Formats: sequence, structure tokens, C-alpha cells
Amino acid sequence: MKVVGIGGSLAAQSSSLAALKIALEGAAEGGASTELFDVRALALPMYSPEVKIKDVPESVRRLCDRVHEAAGLLWASPLYHGTISGSFKNALDWLQLLSDRKPAFLTDKVVGLISTAGGTQGLQAVNTMEFVVRALRGWAVPLVIPIPQAWRVFDQEGLHDEGVAAQLKALGREVTRAAKQFASKVLTTPDAERAEAQVQPITEKEATSSES
Repeated sequence: MKVVGIGGSLAAQSSSLAALKIALEGAAEGGASTELFDVRALALPMYSPEVKIKDVPESVRRLCDRVHEAAGLLWASPLYHGTISGSFKNALDWLQLLSDRKPAFLTDKVVGLISTAGGTQGLQAVNTMEFVVRALRGWAVPLVIPIPQAWRVFDQEGLHDEGVAAQLKALGREVTRAAKQFASKVLTTPDAERAEAQVQPITEKEATSSES
């Protein structure tokens, strides 16, 4: 059972990345093997629907391969202007390359969602991520962790609030538990998969051919 974490920001000191690491500790406690993809370290180019597979950077290939292999995912983004950061969204956009996998995109993968905010709000980023999970045919666990006023609980040493740390670890364990349950049965039927394919997201071929 593998759980992959994607998150962080372009900031050298990222509270969302620190939160993600703690959630992955919880996933490991639940019995999962884990792998972390730091948005800043990935340094991904901007996604374009016109990109040719042969030109896809190795970092993108590795990200998509690991996500495809995983049973569960943990996503963490800072809240920027009421939504997720551009760098995090760009990483998710590259998951379009999973359109031709079997099963496609995030079909039947469990996703746990985390956001950190400087102000009093944080749920908007979580809501945005949930829309993406649904579009990519994944399943978001009901437990979400929006962390408002992150500067109160994070410092240069990391997270110093035991209550928030416990919540993040609980999310990691919940993703692992749910992923184990999902792995034991077929959730998305062929009929549902065909129906989803007629809605969104579109395939790479369709995206390229629709460009004017």
C-alpha cells in the first residue's frame, strides 16, 4: 500500500510542505509506504496541452508514474488569494498525462486534503482541490485539514502545535485505511468509467485538437 504526497510552495520555508510531511508520517503509521513530491524541488515547467510525450521532463514522468502506482494521495497547498497556489495547480495539471493509463487519472484513488493560510480562512483551497479530485475521478476523504493563521502553529523549526500535528497524522492514517478498503473491491464500474470519459477531463488528443 503506497501513499504519495504532493505539496508545498515555491517558498524556501513552506508551512504546507511541513504539514504534508506530518500527514505522511500518519500514513506510514497506518502501514503505508510513502513518497513525498515537493513542488519547489520538482521545479516543473508550465503544463501545456500541446506538449509531446517525448518532450516530457523526467520529473514529470516520475511524478505521474508514482501517482499511478499509489493507492492513496495526500495533497497540501497554501491558500493564495482564495484558492490553491499556481505552482501546486501546475503540478496537478501535469496529471493529465494519466489520461491513457488503465485505469485513467485517479480512478478509485483516495485523496486527503490539507491547506495552510496566513489569514483566518483556509477552506477555499481545500474546496478547490476537491473539485480537482472529482474531475480526475478520485475520492476525497471527508476529513480535511484547513490550517488558518498558519504562522501561529509553524515556525522555522516546523510545526509546534501538538493538536494540529495529531489532526494531520489522523488524516494520513485515514487515507491509508480508506485506500486499503478501496483496494479490496471494484468501485468504478465499466459503465461509470465510460460515462465519466464522456464528461471530463478530456484526453490529451482531444485537448490538442481543440486548440485554435
